[in-house]
Amino acid sequence: MSDWAWDYNPSEEYLTAGLPPGVVAEVERLATELAALGPEAVRVGRPIDREGGLREFDILGGRGFLSFLAVPRHACVYICNITWYG
Repeated sequence: MSDWAWDYNPSEEYLTAGLPPGVVAEVERLATELAALGPEAVRVGRPIDREGGLREFDILGGRGFLSFLAVPRHACVYICNITWYG
């Protein structure tokens, strides 16, 4: 188990405004899983040909995606954007 954390960036209110509660719950579940990966989170999602930087991960069967940044120096995964096509 990793000692990494996760957080919203810029803020939870800004990123989740107008989203259904189920989408927010799924984003938070995935963020917890990404934080549990620790430093390996820099390799998850797209783009698949490199690691680090802003990453994307599909949510709820491709009905949206989240963008995140895994920062080893902070031991944190930051959720930066949530796109929902619902």
